[in-house]
Amino acid sequence: MTRSTKPYDPSTEGAKTDFSTEMSYGDYLSLDAILNAQHPKSAAEDELLFIIQHQTSELWMKLAIHEISTARSAIANDNLRPAFKTLTRVSRIFEQLNSAWDVLRTMTPSDYTRFRDTLGPSSGFQSHQYRLIEFMLGNRNQAMLRPHAHRQEIVAMLTTELAAPSLYDEALHLLARKGIDLPSQVLNRNVGEPYTSNDGVIAAWHKVYSDPSRYWSLYELAEKLMDFEDYFRRWRFNHVTTVERIIGFKRGTGGTAGVNYLKKMLEVELFPELWRVRTTL
Repeated sequence: MTRSTKPYDPSTEGAKTDFSTEMSYGDYLSLDAILNAQHPKSAAEDELLFIIQHQTSELWMKLAIHEISTARSAIANDNLRPAFKTLTRVSRIFEQLNSAWDVLRTMTPSDYTRFRDTLGPSSGFQSHQYRLIEFMLGNRNQAMLRPHAHRQEIVAMLTTELAAPSLYDEALHLLARKGIDLPSQVLNRNVGEPYTSNDGVIAAWHKVYSDPSRYWSLYELAEKLMDFEDYFRRWRFNHVTTVERIIGFKRGTGGTAGVNYLKKMLEVELFPELWRVRTTL
């Protein structure tokens, strides 16, 4: 068999090549808008990396918000199989977000100092999507609305979220519907306030973990939540490591204590009783 020397022509196999009147790949994905959304404010080579890393992270967070909302609704409606699939997807999203830090860590302190001043007071601390994810998962703090006061539509969105049960609240209500005793003060709590660990909830999860075959769906839900928080913790840890590697213990551009602030966030537990029940088993 002789190999053809003619250049490959995809149209000979039926591939469409004329998009003058029909939607193309770039049209469908709005690639013009996405690929022209990077506007470095300096001549520093690494600023484009910094911008794209944060923009892509925001896109992944947009998807995470969609999926967490879907999972929460499914749990509220006792539709657990789809919830498990969706929670698995959220974990994979945060695996992607973790990998992004590996790329950003190729930027050295010298690289970053060439354009850091161009950021002004802007900071990832001000990401309203990240704040929404925190609120959806149960880490709720009214003070965190303040960085968004200049955007009333964002404040309204976050305030609406604070009035709704978190993902973990819905998981605990599911336990109650499945016959697991839970303290009334937990089930009837003000969902807008920060969640605090409760010994009665530890006892409830202990019952589930002590008899997985009887409470298999609740047991699987607990492990899906643990998988997700595991990836979320790694994301926070990689954030701290990346920041310390690049700027040391300087203050953040947004005015936070930088690494010291981020290290405090490592202590936050989203689903505290699921971690503490392990000690009791």
